[in-house]
Amino acid sequence: MDDRQESQLVPPEPAEPPPTGSAAATTVAVRVRYFAGARAAAGLAEETLRVSPSAADVPVSAADVVRAVLATHEEPLARVVGACGFLLDGVAVRDETVSVPDGAEFDVLPPFAGG
Repeated sequence: MDDRQESQLVPPEPAEPPPTGSAAATTVAVRVRYFAGARAAAGLAEETLRVSPSAADVPVSAADVVRAVLATHEEPLARVVGACGFLLDGVAVRDETVSVPDGAEFDVLPPFAGG
């Protein structure tokens, strides 16, 4: 058997997998919209944030988005966010561990008075 034939019998080395936890692989872009008192406290109606998960090898959660919002803004918004409800792509967030996909829309809704 010549060298050429022998090399065909040896399986190729597997390619190295992409590094886990890299910023490109774990962060997601989230469009955050602020309403009423949250808008006043944030000083803007909406923004797009790059959000990373709280731990490696887990998806970005609603809690991660809230942490990113609080890290981006000052104390007035933190006071409002504590009383807020949230929508993820138009659906009420009841579980803070729900996964947030790249390109999601996340609404920050303070309590509203009236009926």
